[in-house]
Amino acid sequence: MLLIDYPDLHDPALNLAIEEYALRHLPGGHEYLILYVNEPSIIIGKNQNTAEEINARYVEDNHIHVVRRLSGGGAVYHDLGNLNFSFVTNDDGKSFHNFRKFTEPVVRALRSLGVGAELTGRNDLQVGERKISGNAQFASRGRIFSHGTLLYDSDMAAVAAALNANPEKFKSKSTKSVRSRVANITEFLSEPMSIGAFKAKLLASIYEGRTPERYELTDEDWSTVRKLADERYRSWDWNYGRSPAFNVRKTKRLSAGTYDVRLNVEGGVIREAAVYGDFFSLGEAAEFAAKLVGVRYDAEAIGDLVDTVDLTHYFGPVTRDEWMDLFFYE
Repeated sequence: MLLIDYPDLHDPALNLAIEEYALRHLPGGHEYLILYVNEPSIIIGKNQNTAEEINARYVEDNHIHVVRRLSGGGAVYHDLGNLNFSFVTNDDGKSFHNFRKFTEPVVRALRSLGVGAELTGRNDLQVGERKISGNAQFASRGRIFSHGTLLYDSDMAAVAAALNANPEKFKSKSTKSVRSRVANITEFLSEPMSIGAFKAKLLASIYEGRTPERYELTDEDWSTVRKLADERYRSWDWNYGRSPAFNVRKTKRLSAGTYDVRLNVEGGVIREAAVYGDFFSLGEAAEFAAKLVGVRYDAEAIGDLVDTVDLTHYFGPVTRDEWMDLFFYE
């Protein structure tokens, strides 16, 4: 198994692009292992509605990346205290859904450090009742990758805050994340070590003390990886627009009255909109709602629209900030 090793790189778009590149383009006669750490990010499952999974205000205020991955499952939070692993191999027809096959080397490594990890349920690693790793898989054209998180020393307050969307705001048939009681691996170690030392211990266990044979990404490899990162993993259409159709309802009492916003969103774009309430205004709310149709459901696009209209004409004495809070935030 070749270790794909590269200088410390914490960009989630590039790291996910490397996984996909290894799956689709590197020689199929080898198995590969990738270990990487992302800066603060929310990684969305393939079949999820991004808006349902994130705390938009927290994400915006803390400049957290939001990136959709190829594999299914739920949304996860990454930061510099989270080590991610990915096994890339040929698909023998029996590997998809076989999480034990890919997590067993990791479980052995954790147990060698005194961490009593075990695979539980479908795809989680736990110590007792507390989750330390979630795993997911993707297969294409006879190849498969199985990747997972290892919560080593993550900011648990950020984990809870970033993934704390209000489920009452949205109704859709997307795959919902199941929140579990999570823990950092550091809580179970007998003595402290850095995440770099932990990575070294993990590699030593997986390769049974042998020096890993490495695959060094070439300049040509990097060129394709960067193009893939830009065209897919930095793309609004991929990260947000690919969300399943969903409905939004947001009701809020402001100083000028009660406002009830209802949206039908498909492909990340507003297809139907209505605003109800007991406010007083000169203009027709339906006229403003019509302007929303065809606009992307994100704060930047709606903010750009709001900046072109007189909100008080349609909704009475409301501010731009109040209106944006009504649409997106708690």
